[in-house]
Amino acid sequence: METEAAQPSAENRALATPHRNERILLVDDDEVLLAMLSGRLERDGYTVQMAASGPQALAHIEDGWPDLVILDLMMPGMDGEELAARVKRTVDLPIIVLSAVADASSKVNLIERYADDYVTKPFEYLELLARVRRVRHRVGDRLPSREVRLGPDLTLILDRRECWVAGMRVGLSPTEARVLTALVASLGEPVSTSSLAARGWSDVDGVDPAHVWVTVRRLRQKIEQDADHPRYLLTERGVGYRLVAVP
Repeated sequence: METEAAQPSAENRALATPHRNERILLVDDDEVLLAMLSGRLERDGYTVQMAASGPQALAHIEDGWPDLVILDLMMPGMDGEELAARVKRTVDLPIIVLSAVADASSKVNLIERYADDYVTKPFEYLELLARVRRVRHRVGDRLPSREVRLGPDLTLILDRRECWVAGMRVGLSPTEARVLTALVASLGEPVSTSSLAARGWSDVDGVDPAHVWVTVRRLRQKIEQDADHPRYLLTERGVGYRLVAVP
């Protein structure tokens, strides 16, 4: 359970400045801790979603990307390390591990592979808040912008899995959104078919490249005015595909 510093320093008070519109996903099977921590973070200006398991957390991420994930390691079923790996295969979200596991080698392993920071339970709330702010400051705008304008008639809103084509809203499937996320992250540069397969079907081994081709075809039918003569989603022969912005 978290503890509280009796007299926060001036630095800690500065770190508690509200940051409106930033979204945090809390993942822990301790419902008391979830309720306490979400209440504190919301009072400090964050929008908070809660998940008591790995599958619940992944469902939240499918619905919309948070700005940061705070997760426990020791959870039944899907543990925190597996969850972190699956999150990173989907989208490069910053992750803070919040765990009673104090072993130094575990901390180093998690930080090297998945996590941006590691806080050991029991913890002081103000320390966690400072680490949240520092991670957000450090990673900056690592995620692709939630709203990506590619041309006068095409805007992608990736975290809501939708795009606006000539003023009309078009929904995207989770796989389509993951493929577009990978392409947006390398906007203007070719992305290999194998990379798109790994991002679009992160839970499936040995994805047939034909899956990528079919998904790209569906995306062109959604985002292009003429799917047979694409302007935005281009084929790079022998490599893969490239997403470009059009004046």
